Amino acid sequence: MAITFDSVKDYLQPQFPTVDRPFGIYLWDIFVDGCAILFGWNPSEFLFTQGSLPLSTFYPVIVTIAIYYVVILGGREIMKGFAPMKLTFLFRVHNVLLTFVSGLLLALFVEQLFPILYRHGLFYAICNEGSWTQPIVTLYYLNYLTKYVELLDTVFLVLKKKPLTFLHCYHHGATAALCYSQIIGHTSVSWVVITLNLGVHVVMYWYYFLSSCGIRVWWKEWVTRLQIIQFVIDLCFVYFASYTYFTSNYMPHLPNAGNCAGEEFAAVYGCLLLTSYLFLFIAFYINVYHKKGKKAAAAKKAAAAAAAAANGEKKEATASPVKVAKKHSKKV
Repeated sequence: MAITFDSVKDYLQPQFPTVDRPFGIYLWDIFVDGCAILFGWNPSEFLFTQGSLPLSTFYPVIVTIAIYYVVILGGREIMKGFAPMKLTFLFRVHNVLLTFVSGLLLALFVEQLFPILYRHGLFYAICNEGSWTQPIVTLYYLNYLTKYVELLDTVFLVLKKKPLTFLHCYHHGATAALCYSQIIGHTSVSWVVITLNLGVHVVMYWYYFLSSCGIRVWWKEWVTRLQIIQFVIDLCFVYFASYTYFTSNYMPHLPNAGNCAGEEFAAVYGCLLLTSYLFLFIAFYINVYHKKGKKAAAAKKAAAAAAAAANGEKKEATASPVKVAKKHSKKV
């Protein structure tokens, strides 16, 4: 479908928000036509079929993630013999791009999910196959592909000779596998995890961009806090969806809300991985902010004590000879 000047005006003409158009304009139509013009691809015709799409089968996914670890660990050893690279411009472009893409996907998800939530309720949205719509699956796959772009985060760290933490390396590789497992496992609850993650990534990648520009922000600590909050909410939903699935299918005598769409392997993997993320991010937060905060406070206190002692010695040294003599005579 070709975009004319009049159709662009129609797209961008703000209207009163409705259930189907919560933003007042229909972003999906704009997105579809934009993709058709820029890439010759129609998202409305997309179907996720394993084997016919990039990174849609098990072995390419595992091989790609394995290559990622070989590159970053091998690259770290190679870079020991070279000076750190700055790569400031590329790093800024990378972060701005991921900020924009994350924000765009989040807005498209909200537009698709709002009518489902409004008309059918939360349980339907997270457990019914009816929320596995064609546009939402398309967005799932696009979000999944961004996880491979995000692997460049670690490549930048290697080339700039920054420290590599276990959390960073583990999180990036495992998240790509997580998104793959959920899209082939047809877990309807996936949108909760994905939308929260996109929201956090908008904040996180924008922070990285500002930091690369030398701009300090007061909300740096909130990036990690938001990640922790995200995982707590994620686990509430995935635990519930998994519990009601397993109890309704295997232990119907236990209280449950009914069956929930999705494959068992995807549910188990999602629960285990998100739980590990929560504990690792909490440990990271304590190590980076609480322990460093205590060390900084102790160092400040020690510096203040040293300054006070030095000031006292200075006063004593500048006191009059008579006063000093009296002071010493009293001591005797």
